[in-house]
Amino acid sequence: MNNITMRRGLLLIVLLQGMAAGASPARPFPQSLDYGAGVILPNQFSSPQLNQHVVDYYQAWKADYLLAAGKNAASHDLFRIAFGRGSSATVSEGQGYGMVIVALMAGYDPEARFLFDGLWRYSRQYPSGIDERLMSWKVEGNQRMGGNTAAFDGDADIAYGLLLASAQWGDNGEIDYGEAANRVLSGLMESSIGPDSRLPMMGDWVKPNGEIYNQYTPRASDCMPGHFAAFGRHSGNLAWYSVAAACEAMLKQLQDQSSAGLLPDFVVDCRPGDACRAAPDGFLEDATDGDYDYNAGRLPWRLAVDAILNGREGSRQLAKRMLDFFVAASGGDPENIAAGYTLDGKPVRNYFTPLFAAPVAVAAMLDPARQSFLNALYQRLYREHGGYYEDSVNMLSLLVLSGNFWDPTQGVPKRRIDSPQRGWNERLPGRPE
Repeated sequence: MNNITMRRGLLLIVLLQGMAAGASPARPFPQSLDYGAGVILPNQFSSPQLNQHVVDYYQAWKADYLLAAGKNAASHDLFRIAFGRGSSATVSEGQGYGMVIVALMAGYDPEARFLFDGLWRYSRQYPSGIDERLMSWKVEGNQRMGGNTAAFDGDADIAYGLLLASAQWGDNGEIDYGEAANRVLSGLMESSIGPDSRLPMMGDWVKPNGEIYNQYTPRASDCMPGHFAAFGRHSGNLAWYSVAAACEAMLKQLQDQSSAGLLPDFVVDCRPGDACRAAPDGFLEDATDGDYDYNAGRLPWRLAVDAILNGREGSRQLAKRMLDFFVAASGGDPENIAAGYTLDGKPVRNYFTPLFAAPVAVAAMLDPARQSFLNALYQRLYREHGGYYEDSVNMLSLLVLSGNFWDPTQGVPKRRIDSPQRGWNERLPGRPE
């Protein structure tokens, strides 16, 4: 083989790899979905305007937090989600958020698959020291920190991101996304789901029958029933439906104990025959472990997404009861939603943050009688920026609020009448070239 022939062969390989990397997504942004009867969206803006808000927010989020992280041993590019602007730290939670966001923005962002693959490969660079199918929960300066163990929520979102990628690009490229998801799901089920409780454990470091932390002491916000339904459909493992049912029963029991209908960050004593209760102060993180705080604040979003996509009545009721509290406590003014509450409804901190408000907005989508409250929330949120955590949850919420969040294991819902079916890039200036 002469040099010219060899160069042509190498060029062809590069071109084919480029074509594969840039393969058109099956469900390109914007989807502008009609979520069906009983589900509302902000109605002071058109679908193209809502989509543009998502694009604007994505551009800022991507610039602030999605960072190049070198290459792996196979010379593949790596990317990570920074734990703050310019931070050298990355947590698996953020890596999962990033994979979900980037997969949903495919079709708008021509780099989406390239970025997604780099995010996934980065997570594989730093496996947990306990179950290598899962990601070490914290990485800083290329070192695994915090005990080199996994956190349930990060890997659950990583798995959901892989399912989105499988739906977008198929499984015949360099990465078999569906099989990768199965591997993560097997790790979660075997290392991070209580064998008897069927509740999510906080991570693979928790021993099912440990003295303090065990299968009966979950983080409430690890209950992601929408994810669990998708996991069951994809894997065929019916145990995921048992996890969703166990979570619903636990959350209902806890909600019935709270005069405000709020849920705690951490839970203890969820053994058969015992009443689950909020964790005591300082149980794992700080003095607000038993309050509706920075972990539990995500629950209205997680539950509402399940109700929207799967029609689960239990999730709808749980989310709606929290929504009713926030409407009453704020007097209908989103600015009055505080940053955390005790379970009897007293504010923990008196300032506004999208971390608490954005999930409430998603819950408001479940109640047509709350249209004006939803509109006011959305008006406050779509240009609001904070730190990594707040912005990531807000970004994910905006995807739902605009009709652009979907389940990769179900058929494609119908689009709204005013959604752009073609030529969307003409309506969305600023599309990256």
